Amino acid sequence: MNRAAVTSLVVFVLLLAAGWYLTNLQSSQENSPTTPPTTGSAPAGSSDLGALKIAPEGKMAGYSRDRFPHWASQGNSCDTREIVLQKQGTDVKTDKDCKAVSGTWNSVYDGVVIKEAGEVDIDHTVPLAEAWRSGADKWTDEERKAFANDLGGIQLLAVTAKSNRSKGDQDPAKWKPPVAAYGCTYAQHWISVKITYKLTVDQAEHDALATMLKAC
Repeated sequence: MNRAAVTSLVVFVLLLAAGWYLTNLQSSQENSPTTPPTTGSAPAGSSDLGALKIAPEGKMAGYSRDRFPHWASQGNSCDTREIVLQKQGTDVKTDKDCKAVSGTWNSVYDGVVIKEAGEVDIDHTVPLAEAWRSGADKWTDEERKAFANDLGGIQLLAVTAKSNRSKGDQDPAKWKPPVAAYGCTYAQHWISVKITYKLTVDQAEHDALATMLKAC
């Protein structure tokens, strides 16, 4: 066989091999997933939970509710409590001094409907003492005042006195809303408040929040 024939044969074999490779490559791509496999969707809020710094709880030395001035004046004779009652109630009527005289409020913690404003407590999602132990002890009194009167919608909640006092200053490792269906929202709000105010979580608190988020 002369040199030209050998060269032609080699080229022919190389072309066949290239064709085989391209055919199999295309088939493999068509049969493979377009996105990498995942281990499942993360619960809502779990990525935010990862943004929180884990640290041991601080001490209560120096704490007083007076270090978190509330309820602050919001103008027009209204204070923070009265504004929360107006925003979170239904058919709320007020007197000339901004005091709620009628309305209904749904306590999300225990599902109780309250029809007397005097029976409503305004709860801090992240309690004042819990905030103190998580970093608020280093704030100024003005910063603590802003925290205690936060009208953003998730830090202050109109609830029953019973549920508020049952909760006290406990974090989610020690207390959860009696209405289990509210647990996901509660965990998300707790995390959001702590991120907003750059507060820490202890390990047990973090783990409890992670468990609650699985129900989201």
